[in-house]
Amino acid sequence: MKSSPRFTFAILGADLVSVFLAFNILALLRGIGNPLEPLILPLVIPAALQVMSLALIDGYSPRTDFLSIVYTSQHLIAMLAAIIGTLLFIFVLLPAGEMLQQSRIVATISFLLATPINLGVRRALALRRTNIHLNRTILFVGDLNSAATFQEECNRAGFKRPIVNVSAHPVQGRDDLGAMVNHIEAGRMQVEAIVLRESTVDLPAGIPDRLVRLHFEGVPTYTLELFHERIWSKIPLYRINHAWLFQGGFHLSREPLFERVKRMSDILLALFVLLLSAPFLVLAAIAILLDSGGPVFFRQTRIGRYRAPFSLYKLRTMHSSSEGAHYTAKGDKRITRIGTILRAFRLDELPQLWNVLKGDMSMIGPRAEWDVLVRGYEREIPCYHFRHLVRPGITGWAQINYPYGAGIDDTLRKLEYDLFYIRHYSFQIDASIVLKTVHVMLFDKGSR
Repeated sequence: MKSSPRFTFAILGADLVSVFLAFNILALLRGIGNPLEPLILPLVIPAALQVMSLALIDGYSPRTDFLSIVYTSQHLIAMLAAIIGTLLFIFVLLPAGEMLQQSRIVATISFLLATPINLGVRRALALRRTNIHLNRTILFVGDLNSAATFQEECNRAGFKRPIVNVSAHPVQGRDDLGAMVNHIEAGRMQVEAIVLRESTVDLPAGIPDRLVRLHFEGVPTYTLELFHERIWSKIPLYRINHAWLFQGGFHLSREPLFERVKRMSDILLALFVLLLSAPFLVLAAIAILLDSGGPVFFRQTRIGRYRAPFSLYKLRTMHSSSEGAHYTAKGDKRITRIGTILRAFRLDELPQLWNVLKGDMSMIGPRAEWDVLVRGYEREIPCYHFRHLVRPGITGWAQINYPYGAGIDDTLRKLEYDLFYIRHYSFQIDASIVLKTVHVMLFDKGSR
């Protein structure tokens, strides 16, 4: 919760040391190294690629759950990306005759050797940090209804810190907030963070200055909106109104240059993936015809940027005469046998690359929703149309952060992530989504 430079630098230092040791040890074993002249300068690019790949999956953030299986799989994928990037650099960009070019095995095995060290250091530091901070409290300053909603959000997010609620204003002559601040200042109460439902102008006199001092002493204070953004990477819907678009953020989304670069990246990446996946598309088409007959492709009207409708293409995974609920469910009998396999590995999404090439979609963005559902969502969810400010994507921030769900409540939860992406999207977030999407595809998580 608290920013911890020492925690981050410890992990970063361990990563750099592991790369240095792994490359030099393997180089010596292969007979291309010199113990008196260890490799240092040639390792700058491999080390940088490792750091960048791990940074994209929040591998240096104290808020990351390094003990989870999800992070472990993402870490392995990030290291694989670092290996590929290093090999491309060594054998495409590096001048001929360099020492690293003498052995592909050294470059590949070194990262594989460093991976368990990286993971082990993260797990050890995370366990230590968890044991130290486990009983620290989150102090929520707000009314009872807001506190109950905040507790529900914490429970949904798997947030395990104890939460104490206190009113911002004196109740029956008691200044509970002032008393709590006294306890924190005196060290009698261990607090991980303070979360304000109200703004500081609504707090009693003197309290804002004391919170500022505590903030600089290591007890961070967040507004509820900032807590959602910094800790959960989403926008709380209670903050959304028609003036929201005029607030901060949206810097890159308003830059014509970023729009052109993103569009060019979409075209190149879509062509590349189409080329790689062409054999799978052919095999999938044959399997669909043999399994259930009927058309290979499924077409449906979806809503795109600026509410423009378009025809979205997917490989058909249901019986061609299927009708019924608007959402699919686990064990849905409408799904064909081959459709179950295609959905499990997201292969049914590949024809959407054609939509990307046409300009209907981007590789990354909010999910393209069915026009029938959108009409209902716009009636029931104020400002739902904000998600149409950008092109929809094959994958996106909501798809990797929230599991598939059906109904208004799940749509609201996903909208919080979509709006965070729209407000903050950047090349870094897009690259992070790409890596995490690989994890989703391999381990069958996320939205469908």
